[in-house]
Amino acid sequence: MNLHPGIYPSPRLLNINNYFYRRGGAEAVFLDHSSLFEEIGWNVVPFSMRHEKNLPSPWSDYFVSEIEYGQQSGALAKAIQASKVIYSLEARANLGRLLSRARPDIAHAHNVYHHLSPAIFSTLKDAGIPTVMTAHDLKIACPSYKMLRDGRICEECKGGKIHNVVLHRCIKGSLPLSAVVYAETSLHRLLGTYRTKVDRIVVPSRFYRNKLEEWGWEAERLVYIPNFVDLGLFQTDWEEGDYFVFAGRLAPEKGISTLIRAAAQAKQKVVIAGTGPEEASLRKLADEAGADITFAGFVAGEALHRLIGQSRALILPSEWYENAPISILEAYALARPVIGSEIGGIPEMIRAGETGLTSPAASVDTLADTLSQLADAGPARRREMGAAGREWVSRDFSRTSYRDRMLALYGELAPAITARMPALSK
Repeated sequence: MNLHPGIYPSPRLLNINNYFYRRGGAEAVFLDHSSLFEEIGWNVVPFSMRHEKNLPSPWSDYFVSEIEYGQQSGALAKAIQASKVIYSLEARANLGRLLSRARPDIAHAHNVYHHLSPAIFSTLKDAGIPTVMTAHDLKIACPSYKMLRDGRICEECKGGKIHNVVLHRCIKGSLPLSAVVYAETSLHRLLGTYRTKVDRIVVPSRFYRNKLEEWGWEAERLVYIPNFVDLGLFQTDWEEGDYFVFAGRLAPEKGISTLIRAAAQAKQKVVIAGTGPEEASLRKLADEAGADITFAGFVAGEALHRLIGQSRALILPSEWYENAPISILEAYALARPVIGSEIGGIPEMIRAGETGLTSPAASVDTLADTLSQLADAGPARRREMGAAGREWVSRDFSRTSYRDRMLALYGELAPAITARMPALSK
């Protein structure tokens, strides 16, 4: 690409996330974002936490020490870890050293709390670096980022009443952990970390944009930029099987127990791909309900593409405020329809009757009827819905669409980089 060699250097992006390996949806967005900008000629510098699963990086010497919850440690180690969760001086120092060697034109943060800590935003602000953050969850509104309590949606912290996170022990049912997160949230609200040191918040769903506005965020600070998938990585010539599929973490908020009961009622076969804390109880429930459920364990890569591509549809029976699940986009890219709960950002990603179907969250009867409806629709109709989903992705959730929206945002915050952007081919 012609970057005006000898005149202008490539724009530099500092891309920040707790983990530097493909751990979940946020990490997928973070890594794909980096790859996309490297492909268009940018110099991308990562900043993350050290971890044995990390991808190799020439910048790893600047990464911060690992924090992993659940590991056995003594009282002193736990105290040090808690302090880093609240405000990591190590992260600030390491980032400062990195900025002195490779000053970016713009910084983009993804998930940083509890590991890198929001303290890094002060370092970026002091250095005069325009900073963007993607809200992959609702942490900047609620201390308990899922807005869940005892498995149910909870918004009691709205209006600044964040003491509820301690009162209800919202963080893993633990008083100490809830107290640490309360302290972290209180400090960074007092410092105005997110509101005065982050220039824009990217929200991948309209639901999250509206929810953050409800919780007091200014509309002009929030920028809707949906996630993307690269259609070129997904084939569509699948031979449909006789099953529906769920793919994800086996956790209570995912609504898998509702799905198992609905599958038993509708007499539909479901393959569940994933692992998690609920696996044993879900296996027991499937046996007790007489449901035709296959637990496939952890599945990734081409094997996961095949599993979804040969299914009747992907199912997301979530019972919490999902943001903008990439799994929906991937199902569409594989030319498969989607059944999703009417909660969070899921409904805006399903055109009911066109690319899939929706069902009220936590409703066994309605989900059973929805499964039966799509099963009875027949293979040809499901192919039409999957094709409509793929065509939708090609327009609104493509890498080109994401790139152009992000470049517009970066150019608004750092106008000087606009002249140094390479000519882009569509």
